[in-house]
Amino acid sequence: MNGAEYIINFLERKETEIIFGYPGGAVLTLYDALYRAAKRGGTLRHVLTRHEQGAVHAAEGYAQTTSKTGVVFATSGPGAANLVTGLADAMLDSVPIFAVTGQVDTADIGKDAFQEADMLGVSLSITKHNYLVRDIKDLPVILEEAWQIARRGRLGPVLVDVPKDIFSENIDAPNEIYELCEQKITKDFEDRKIKSGENLNAQKDRILELFTQSLRPVILAGGGVSASKDAPEYMQRFMDKFNIPCAVSLMGKSVLDTSPPFNGSDKLLALGMAGMHGIPIANTALSKSDLVIAAGTRFSDRTVGNPRLFSQFRAVIHADIDIAEISKNVKANVAVVSDAAEFFKFMTELSPCEVSGLKKEQWAAWVRELKKEKDELDIREKSGHTRGLKMRDVIKKVVETVGTGDNLKNNISYITDVGQHQMIAAQEIILKTPRTFVTSGGLGTMGFGLPAAIGAAIGRENKKGRQQVILFSGDGGIQMNIQELATLKKTRVPVKIFILENKRLGMVRQWQEKFYNGRYSYSTLDDNPDFTKIAEAYGIKSAKIHTRADMSGLKSIIDCRESVLVHVQTDPGENVYPMIPAGKSNHEMLFAKDFRRE
Repeated sequence: MNGAEYIINFLERKETEIIFGYPGGAVLTLYDALYRAAKRGGTLRHVLTRHEQGAVHAAEGYAQTTSKTGVVFATSGPGAANLVTGLADAMLDSVPIFAVTGQVDTADIGKDAFQEADMLGVSLSITKHNYLVRDIKDLPVILEEAWQIARRGRLGPVLVDVPKDIFSENIDAPNEIYELCEQKITKDFEDRKIKSGENLNAQKDRILELFTQSLRPVILAGGGVSASKDAPEYMQRFMDKFNIPCAVSLMGKSVLDTSPPFNGSDKLLALGMAGMHGIPIANTALSKSDLVIAAGTRFSDRTVGNPRLFSQFRAVIHADIDIAEISKNVKANVAVVSDAAEFFKFMTELSPCEVSGLKKEQWAAWVRELKKEKDELDIREKSGHTRGLKMRDVIKKVVETVGTGDNLKNNISYITDVGQHQMIAAQEIILKTPRTFVTSGGLGTMGFGLPAAIGAAIGRENKKGRQQVILFSGDGGIQMNIQELATLKKTRVPVKIFILENKRLGMVRQWQEKFYNGRYSYSTLDDNPDFTKIAEAYGIKSAKIHTRADMSGLKSIIDCRESVLVHVQTDPGENVYPMIPAGKSNHEMLFAKDFRRE
């Protein structure tokens, strides 16, 4: 095999299903190998996006939905550089991405050759690891190591930069080399692996001490719980066994079952999303807690408001698979380097004699207190008063129309772009199954939604039962990667796209209104196109919703077996509440009434 054929063979051995990419001069040999593999009946399917950023976001959506590794191909120079935003997004949100980029010939590197870019330097800080292959003999080891780095520990992106001439050079005995490399790299990683069980047992006495001293414990679950197989199940067992309520970060949104038995008339364990635009009771619980049991979360400023002050008033048990995240933002009293599933399994198995019945009753009283407080909150303050159709109205109606039955909830994925609609969706959508809410959290990447929805829909194609992929986007975000409508049409996966147009950069406008005395500096989008005509040009069905009465047609839209783009006109003055000003703590929530003039 030559280098390009080896890469294709390598991906087939890793049971890769989908490659997202865009060809160019430096990767012609790689794409030729992919073509010939398809002709011989190979298993790889390539999805041609219309921009490399679209390719990497689609790979993210696919990876988050399936728990598999998203694979991306791009050519040298501008092609590889166009992956940067997606790689940074995947790095912050811990999404496994395996990117193969072309490079100029090894002899031309550093000579400003046509379409040369130093991707090692460019991607150094936004990948878990990156490589430049300078010798064909190194290719098998680099590929195996890169693949395992993306998949092991905290998930994340890797980039392998391959010069044109390396694609064409031959590899002797490729099958034997593959097996040797896989065995060697696997052993090396296993030898270096931190033993979670040993760490947990060593911390057991201290965990029990904090746990049994607490009167108001709360769980904070992040994206690491979603990424860990079985972690959501173990966490919910732990919640139910000990009456411990749970709040989530934005990336942990879909790990929490917010239906009975965790929420009911006399019980409130699933608190919902905490943070800058989180659910009031989730922020209240974090603020009043005396112990936070955190797993798979970075304690970002968007989740805990003021990380520096957070641990001054409560004890923190922090479990994370990435040791670098523990005590980085919030000081941990107990640091547990562990996969979330192992951690919650350990916590669930704490015996009744180690946690007294009296303590469990005290925790039950804490839950009742939260339930009472939640019932007293005025949920109508979430959006304040607006004149026209609200984004919240539309999102709630879509969720209601899709249905809330167990079967349907297990067969739906919600994708969002970034902005006000993203926060409202995170507040309003109720899910039962992990990895069914996909969004850009840490980087907050506008333009993420459409390609990610395509990737998620492709990932769900092989699942049984009726599938639904719903995308909520804004008029700002959708235009950043609107060319991917061509990819949507080509792949024929059904995605229902709701463009919630308020003719504003909504979140920017809201902050300008509240904290910059209404000085709306370049946040108005008053020259938007007719999005339904753009959909028509791409051959995609479309509809318009201008009033509440128009929403009566939602069922037929959602039931349609094809993709549909829905252009929704919403009130430009709608705001998202609660909101916590930057640098403030979780209890310092502001509502619409806090901004009303006397």
